[in-house]
Amino acid sequence: MSKLEAPKLSNDCFALPAGVDWTPVDAALAMLRDRLAPVAGTRVCKVGDAVGLILARDVIAMRSNPPEPNTAVDGYGFAHVALMGDGPYELPLAQGRAAAGLRFEARVATRNALRILTGAALPDGVDTVVLEEDVRTDGARIAFNGPIKAGSNTRRAGEDVVAGDVILRAGRRLTPADAALLSAVGVAEVHVFEALRVGVLSTGDELVEAGDDAVAGQIYDANRPMLLAQLRAWGMEAIDLGRAPDERDVLQNMLDAGAKKCDAILTSGGASAGDEDHMSALLNETGSLAMWRIALKPGRPLALGMWAGVPIFGLPGNPVAALVCTLIFARPALNLLSGAGWTEPQGFMVPAGFAKHKKAGRREYLRARLLDGQVDVFKSEGSGRISGLSWAEGLVELPDGALEITHGTSVKYIPFGLF
Repeated sequence: MSKLEAPKLSNDCFALPAGVDWTPVDAALAMLRDRLAPVAGTRVCKVGDAVGLILARDVIAMRSNPPEPNTAVDGYGFAHVALMGDGPYELPLAQGRAAAGLRFEARVATRNALRILTGAALPDGVDTVVLEEDVRTDGARIAFNGPIKAGSNTRRAGEDVVAGDVILRAGRRLTPADAALLSAVGVAEVHVFEALRVGVLSTGDELVEAGDDAVAGQIYDANRPMLLAQLRAWGMEAIDLGRAPDERDVLQNMLDAGAKKCDAILTSGGASAGDEDHMSALLNETGSLAMWRIALKPGRPLALGMWAGVPIFGLPGNPVAALVCTLIFARPALNLLSGAGWTEPQGFMVPAGFAKHKKAGRREYLRARLLDGQVDVFKSEGSGRISGLSWAEGLVELPDGALEITHGTSVKYIPFGLF
């Protein structure tokens, strides 16, 4: 089946309401959630190839699981009505046995027992199974003690899933366990979204590739490797669009090429209003540039726009701010574009292993990690300290208002894995 393309976003989808200057984090997230829609194409995929992809349609069970009553153990099956009192019991043993894939076709007479193995369908006349370890037999009879409940050691048909049930909802990223569930209920193919294709572009004459010679005034490009790796970890198709010099024509050509093969593009640097900020200038020429001055530390400016129908997320050039903005804003936005729906990380409250006086006005994110039941933060809040990103295992989120934190104060900690 051919790929089905989703409609493109409008050029003004990122426009801020009139009079908006500083934008609180929650307001920025709400605007992204309300204005974006899935852009990834869809296709039909075999279940075995669908793990890691996102369901585009709800999935209905084709068959119940289990499809018929069966036994959960190796043992002996019989009709519970044959038992009188609390035991001990003795029942004659019928000839033959029931095993998984080997149905016992005859009916088991009342007050008779049948050898039955794990997973075997219950024959007619059997509704209860006694464990093999609880039985003595001479080959013709079995004896065991009671009491034993009706239905013991058996599974009901459909006790896990009933045919016709919705078992997985659209928007779910499929896991290996989902592949088992789908196969068990007879589903061989599913409708999935194509992996979102996200390009990463760095800008600036000062950037050189790690491993190359760097002269005075040049720095190695840290953002592109970081963002490409993060996108891959999220199950997206990360497309390296390279490094653009501070030349508007070159940048324009690189954006044109990127828009043809990407569903979204992350850029870093060149998104402010300086003489060499060609990214914002080009987006402004399209009439789509929106500079969101977000009440956030680190990473206040976030440039958003459209290029040939493809959304552009203009991240700050500082790697710490670039990653924070990617986690807080780009991650849920990309999820929505990919068909997975809007998601926000679920952190948890942990005692602080640090002290801090926070002023009102901006939401702050501190590089952090857990240590001995408390959350510690990196020794410096400097946004140029890339080593703090490597040291950290997550972020501490501090609310917009003023806050006095002492050792033991409960703070919100979000591990990187929950973004």
